[in-house]
Amino acid sequence: MDLIIQAPTLDAATAASIAELCGAASMRALDGDGPPAWRLSAIRSGDGIAAACARAHCDHALVPADLVRSSVRVVAMDMDSTLITIECIDEIADLQGIKAEVAAITASAMRGEIDFRESLTRRVALLAGLPVSALEAVYDQRLQLSPGAERMLASFRAQGARTLLVSGGFTFFTDRLQRRLGLDATASNTLEIAAGRLTGRLLGEIVDAEGKARELRAMRARHAADGGIVLALGDGANDLPMLAAADVSIAYRAKPVVRARATYALDYCGLDGALNLFA
Repeated sequence: MDLIIQAPTLDAATAASIAELCGAASMRALDGDGPPAWRLSAIRSGDGIAAACARAHCDHALVPADLVRSSVRVVAMDMDSTLITIECIDEIADLQGIKAEVAAITASAMRGEIDFRESLTRRVALLAGLPVSALEAVYDQRLQLSPGAERMLASFRAQGARTLLVSGGFTFFTDRLQRRLGLDATASNTLEIAAGRLTGRLLGEIVDAEGKARELRAMRARHAADGGIVLALGDGANDLPMLAAADVSIAYRAKPVVRARATYALDYCGLDGALNLFA
């Protein structure tokens, strides 16, 4: 196995010290689309790597030699705190003056402490009466893409991969992100609106953790049935079934329960750090 180490700033001296620690046969800088990275080949020991990388504030991943970008057929990702930096419902609640209350429910759900459907229903109910203009304000003024998002998507798309955005959030945001980023497909929840205001209810079937996994499997059937890698990225407990259904999963700045069960983790790099894992 090879070891990939990467960080927004990572110098050759740090890479060399980690290479010596793990007994790598060789090391080379990766000159690709992602953040600064080194590939340490044929490592002899994994002892101490995690601690050394934590001290250096760099991400690390043990990867097989045949993990290449051209093999990726589907890239599926969560929206809130993964593709974008915010939790949309928390920011909507902030405009209602109840962010702390809603954010506490959000955090508990993402840690896996309460059922997602229950948490979503409770949070949406608290938004009753809010004008639709509040959603527009969140999108226009607060929503930002995670670092490296556009670079990651462009690179995988250039290799022929299809993209899927699945979210326990809302179509108001996923529809706009689909148009903005040229995503192939999205799935999320629809807020009920009456007379220009939120009713505090949802329309249709709720997209929860199993719904995300179901959408990924459908995307696999359409675009990767004959082979190729299905990649999924997420941050919260609600993403775990989707991550488990993928061939390769990445926990992006994720909760501990997610980091522990994903194939790889990105704690310091942006989303474009995924590209270095498929060098």
